[in-house]
Amino acid sequence: MGGFFGIASRRDAVSDVFFGTDYHSHLGTRRGGMAAYDSEVGLQRDIHNIENSPFRTKFERITEEMHGTSAIGCISDYDPQPLLIRSKVGTYAIAMIGIINNAEDLTRRYLQLTGGHFGAMTGGAVNSTELLAGLINQRPSFVEGIKFAQERIDGTASILILRDDGALIAARDKVGRLPIFVGKSEDGYAVSFESFAYQKLGYEDCLELGPGEIVEVTAEGVKQLSPPGKKMRICAFLWSYYGYPTSTYEGVNVEVMRYRNGKIMAQHDREAGIAGDIDYVGGVPDSGTPHAIGYANESGVPFARAFIKYTPTWSRSFTPTEQRERNRVAKMKQIPVHELIQGKKLLFVDDSIVRGTQLRETVEFLYNHGAEAVHMRSACPPLMYGCKYLNFSRSRSEMELIARRVIVELEGEEGLKHMEEYSDGSTERGKKLREVICRELHLASLEYQSLEGVIEAIGLDQCKLCTYCWSGKE
Repeated sequence: MGGFFGIASRRDAVSDVFFGTDYHSHLGTRRGGMAAYDSEVGLQRDIHNIENSPFRTKFERITEEMHGTSAIGCISDYDPQPLLIRSKVGTYAIAMIGIINNAEDLTRRYLQLTGGHFGAMTGGAVNSTELLAGLINQRPSFVEGIKFAQERIDGTASILILRDDGALIAARDKVGRLPIFVGKSEDGYAVSFESFAYQKLGYEDCLELGPGEIVEVTAEGVKQLSPPGKKMRICAFLWSYYGYPTSTYEGVNVEVMRYRNGKIMAQHDREAGIAGDIDYVGGVPDSGTPHAIGYANESGVPFARAFIKYTPTWSRSFTPTEQRERNRVAKMKQIPVHELIQGKKLLFVDDSIVRGTQLRETVEFLYNHGAEAVHMRSACPPLMYGCKYLNFSRSRSEMELIARRVIVELEGEEGLKHMEEYSDGSTERGKKLREVICRELHLASLEYQSLEGVIEAIGLDQCKLCTYCWSGKE
């Protein structure tokens, strides 16, 4: 997916933007970049590949190389950014979070209309951020250009711009699928995807942008350029998985939501009279752990870490591009605690079950180390649809999703007409889905959190949440 961070200040902002951007490293693993504005030098930019080393190691000398009272940084899972753009609306640096599904069509239309050109990447693709800038530049001002771009983009675009006068422009995507926060200090203001990033730097909460809202941020204050819209569809998966535990979106803390989520799953199991004979509850680390703590607290079954992730050298299992390498890294990280596995009946909570490949190896790993039984709970409903609004999935096809694949194996294309029924564990189709996945993954039992349970745990009105990946509905 990705995240961005920016500061407009009365003092040099590069060091703070370095740390603030680094606090978004959980959101992307491919590219990192920074740009800064200095009144004497102008706009500067630096981008590095961070696939095999973290952001901070590639930018640790940035304060010696770049200076400015305003700066922005970006972690990207896809295209290099921020980019420096010179256009009729001015010279500026720009970063975006989101996805442009109709990029090819927009590129073709832009080239036909303007007769201009884009820099092409391998295979002829155009950098999404450059395409976004091209759309913005078709209008006489940033505000008009941002609105024009967001209306024509099929997907999502949250935008952060650093102008050549040092001002920042922040625009939340039009239905607020992703958050943007503004913090303030005595020296200036910060803009961030994650509010804790500026809080750690001494900034206090000032504003959470509404859907489609556009603001101008300077060292002197925040000016609204366009008011928020009424429709909100913030991504519910942020709380289940992608959000950092200390993050709070729309007033709901991620860690607290995950405890509630686990509690709801434990209540369901108790009411259904299943998984009562368990020695320990554990999480598939790291994001499954707080869900598991909530489950253990409610069920009264002790929480235990039956295996530990070795993170000093193996920090993230999905960093390698190839699935086989990601699986291997995941396996290398798992260090067992034999006393908590041997002869034990274990129940684990994972944040989600996507392809099932890594989970299968984790279950085999536990049985190989002497587990008597392994039960699994998913902290969200079965993933039925690849997200078309955010680019946080590496899946090349929806058929890589284990739930969708099993449905097709059971009923062919006809089964796809009954996705809602398959998602519900109380129906015959739902029971069959769980039975087949249980057998495939060698589980003693399997259950998913219900859509209603996730929504209850988040605590926002369902109409404000995007649950497309589970329900196929916006």
